[in-house]
Amino acid sequence: MHPNHIAVPRNFCRLPSGYGVVKICVSGAAETGYCGLDAFEKAKELGREIAKQGAIITTGATTGFPLYAAMGAKDECGFSIGVSPAATEREHAEVYKLPLDYMDVIIYTGFGYAGRDLLLVRSSDAVVIGCGRIGTLNEFSVAFEDRRPIGILEGTWETDEILRHIVETAHRPNNKIIYDSDPKAMVERLIEMVQKDKETANLTFNTHDKWDPAAKGAEYIL
Repeated sequence: MHPNHIAVPRNFCRLPSGYGVVKICVSGAAETGYCGLDAFEKAKELGREIAKQGAIITTGATTGFPLYAAMGAKDECGFSIGVSPAATEREHAEVYKLPLDYMDVIIYTGFGYAGRDLLLVRSSDAVVIGCGRIGTLNEFSVAFEDRRPIGILEGTWETDEILRHIVETAHRPNNKIIYDSDPKAMVERLIEMVQKDKETANLTFNTHDKWDPAAKGAEYIL
C-alpha cells in the first residue's frame, strides 16, 4: 500500500464565510470495459488534481472510474468520502460487492442506487462526469436540475458527446456546464465556480446582520 493512502489528509480549500471545504463529486461507470485504455489514468489524474487543489472527493463508493479517481486523490493525501447505496458495511461489501478501499468515510444510505445518486450529488458542491452509463446520466440529471457546477470530462469515451447532444436538444441553456479534456484545468474552473456561487447565493451564511451561523463570538444565544 502506498504510504499516502493512509496518511493524514492535507491542503483543504476553504469556502467563503466559513462554509467548509469544497466537495467535488466524481461520477462515472463502475464497469469501464468500454471506456478506452486511458480511462483509469484520466480518473486517477482527476482525483490527484482534486486533492492537490484542496478539495474533498466524493464518489458513489463504487468500482471503476470513481474508484480510480479516489485512488488518485489518496495518492496526494486527499480526503475521500463514499456515499453507498447499502444500509450497512456488510451489505455494501457482501450484497452490492462494493469496495472499502480509498475512502476515509463511507456514508451508508440504505436507499439503493437511485437514492444514493440523489444524496451524493446534493452532498457535493460540483460534479465531474467521466466515462459513464445510466447511473452517471442520473447523477448528471440531478446536478443539472439542482444547478450544480458540472464538469464534463472529454476523453476516448462517448459520454461527453452524448451529454453535449442532450443539452443542445433539450433547449435548456445552462451556464454552469463546462467541457474540458484537462483534469487540472477542469478542477480549477469548478472550484472557482463553487466559490463564486457560495459568495453570492449562500443566503443562510450571508445574513444581513452578519451574525455567525454557529454563534461564534456571541456572548449570549437568544
